[in-house]
Amino acid sequence: MQYGDVFDMKTIGISIKIGDARAATLAKELIGWLKEQQREVCVDASLRDCCSEPCIDINAMAGHVNLMLVLGGDGTLLGVSRSFIGSDVPILGVNLGRLGFLTEAPVDNMFEAVSTILDGGGSIVRHFSLAAEVWRDGIKLGGGQAINDVVLQRNRHPRMIEFEMRVSGQFVFRVRADGLVLATPAGSTAYALSAGGPIVHQELDAILVAPVCPHTLSNRPIVLPSGDKITLRLTEVPAPAALNLDGQMHLELMQGDEIRIARSGTVSLAYLPGRNYFEVLRSKLHWTGRTDDNNAC
Repeated sequence: MQYGDVFDMKTIGISIKIGDARAATLAKELIGWLKEQQREVCVDASLRDCCSEPCIDINAMAGHVNLMLVLGGDGTLLGVSRSFIGSDVPILGVNLGRLGFLTEAPVDNMFEAVSTILDGGGSIVRHFSLAAEVWRDGIKLGGGQAINDVVLQRNRHPRMIEFEMRVSGQFVFRVRADGLVLATPAGSTAYALSAGGPIVHQELDAILVAPVCPHTLSNRPIVLPSGDKITLRLTEVPAPAALNLDGQMHLELMQGDEIRIARSGTVSLAYLPGRNYFEVLRSKLHWTGRTDDNNAC
């Protein structure tokens, strides 16, 4: 991850959680406020039916705006962010969800937070993504990108699946399990954490690999350099398995299929001044204990 300066922000894009009435109301208020600040506004299809601003396809939005505002939870932010992979356009999330590890701005201070970013305050963190491809008999079936995680899972069938993993051509293991999570540092606090994986600091260039309920308990999570090429091959699948990207894109898998995962482009998230990564963890994960400032190192 790299830090950068906030750009000159003349044109602002807005996206919301589709079908969320509260988000739509807040977006209208935000549009009016931005116009008062002499900013141009573009919206995507999520706001097409509730405002009169120019509507741009989300996949083309990065070429038209200087800042993207997303009103919703982390899932909404992830969906929008995939369209900005490889772009330098910063994205600020306004948290209308629950945990909100990625959605930085509290909704109660939405205008103040946006104003801070527009005035050049805060910072930008560039999170790398993962690209995944599914191959069958030497033919590429499909693929996509993920900001948080690439997840192999047994899908709807109750029996475990068996698969093997290679890293940069080297055999690592063959395991029977409910699945496998491959996460970026940004995604290490999501599904991978529930699967028993460690929290990986956002400044590390690493990929977390966490088996989901492995049959052999000695199969533990591992952390790999982000430049490694990871290959998974399904060796025994009692019924179609699945590959999920950020929990939003779904590809069906069969026995013998190969999944190739590699580091991909970055997405730029805007953060407010004074953000403390460990304070975020303490707050979101409800860690107990407090510092004794009198004995601080």
